[in-house]
Amino acid sequence: MLPVVKPSSPEPYIRKPKTPPDDLLPQKNSFSSVSLHPYLNQPRLWLVLSILCLQILLLLAVRSIPFSFLSHVTTTQSTHSLISSSNVTAVAAGDQCGSGRIFVYDLPSSLNEELVQTCDELNPWSSRCDALSNDGFGQVAAGISRVVPESLASAWYWTDQFASEIIFHNRMLNHRCRTKDASSATAFYISFYAGLAVGKYLWSNGTARDRDRHCEMMLKWVQDQPYYKRSNGWDHFLTMGRITWDFRRSKDEDWGSSCIYMPGMRNITRLLIERNPWDYFDVGVPYPTGFHPGSDNDVVRWQEFVRSRNRTKLFCFAGATRGAIKNDFRGLLLKHCYNESVSCRVVDCAGSRCSNGTSEILETFLSSDFCLQPRGDSFTRRSIFDCMVAGSIPVLFWKRSAYYQYEWFLPGEPESYSVYIDRKEVKNGTSIRQVLDGYNQEEVKRMREKVIEFIPKFVYSRPNQGLETIRDAVDVSINGVLRRFKEQEEWSFKW
Repeated sequence: MLPVVKPSSPEPYIRKPKTPPDDLLPQKNSFSSVSLHPYLNQPRLWLVLSILCLQILLLLAVRSIPFSFLSHVTTTQSTHSLISSSNVTAVAAGDQCGSGRIFVYDLPSSLNEELVQTCDELNPWSSRCDALSNDGFGQVAAGISRVVPESLASAWYWTDQFASEIIFHNRMLNHRCRTKDASSATAFYISFYAGLAVGKYLWSNGTARDRDRHCEMMLKWVQDQPYYKRSNGWDHFLTMGRITWDFRRSKDEDWGSSCIYMPGMRNITRLLIERNPWDYFDVGVPYPTGFHPGSDNDVVRWQEFVRSRNRTKLFCFAGATRGAIKNDFRGLLLKHCYNESVSCRVVDCAGSRCSNGTSEILETFLSSDFCLQPRGDSFTRRSIFDCMVAGSIPVLFWKRSAYYQYEWFLPGEPESYSVYIDRKEVKNGTSIRQVLDGYNQEEVKRMREKVIEFIPKFVYSRPNQGLETIRDAVDVSINGVLRRFKEQEEWSFKW
């Protein structure tokens, strides 16, 4: 029998410093004390000591301050050490827009609304009208009340995983920090449905020109706007409702559009359900799940519900094999689960059976301590968020499935909310059950509590104005964008 060994913690995600190190900020100087040694009252000695201390400080600072920061440290030092009285007043008054306000571009309808109106044409096999209805939330989840509390059943929808563009746009139009005065805006939202625009051509006989047309139209329009010209796009952002690789075509015969590679997109921040970890302008945001709370109370009641669940299985797996892939890892997980049927619950999602979620999947996650999360068709997978919304602890096999994706939305310590097992270990015979059995009840409870704590950041609330006080995925995204734009100004992080 193989020894029970807990997997090593994943490598930490390295973050760029957002503020100067503490040792570069103004500090109180002990030489200002009134109890100075009498010899230090001599002017010449005082001058020599002051010059010597200044030289030492300068040498230390030059070694540790980034070059770009040195060029403007004298003009921004007070910004990092003091808070202006006007900002204090704004925070004290409960102003939730202290980081700035957002202007929403009114794009030609052919770049957003008309794409939804022609929902019958977006998929070569079937209509997408139901999936994109209800402001992008999809159809109300029928039959879900047998799994969730009846009082929360109305908060569940069969939401499409690629609907974030519509959800974000509706929230931006009603956001508490929206301004209709472009001159007062800190950020500019481009309401382009990039994913819907390219999606209709991904499985048809559309040409590379077809897949690029809408993005080219959008950039031509945006680049004519005075505020884009002023910043060259640095304070602009948009939602792209598919994975980043659908917009990174290098050659005409390849998959997707070349939207991200178009010159006008270079400096625009992009909110995507899967990002390229090496592209500064890509920001990973959660896949939309089926839970869309209508109030703070909905969130709190759901957290209490998943916390109190009686979980009868150690782990579970919901997914389908990829028959065309040699040594398909999903197939290996399915086999492992079937062989450990006492500990593992399986939902085989062959065909389109699990499209947009089912009550069976939700019930499976609710009844399991852990949920196995291999990569999907790309590195990420919506199921990771379905799993965590149900209070189950994700077991990951690729670090890029979550740890390098959703920095604004997940805890900074991966081991606090998840288990990482290298896929190579599983292929070489490591028993997933034995690894998970190695966690005692207190450790499982602690990880689950961390998952439950972060649920609000994973969900997209139903009211277009957002929740009362709890920040959902859209709020976290907007706060992150505004913070990013502010840092770009303070640190002159532009080219």
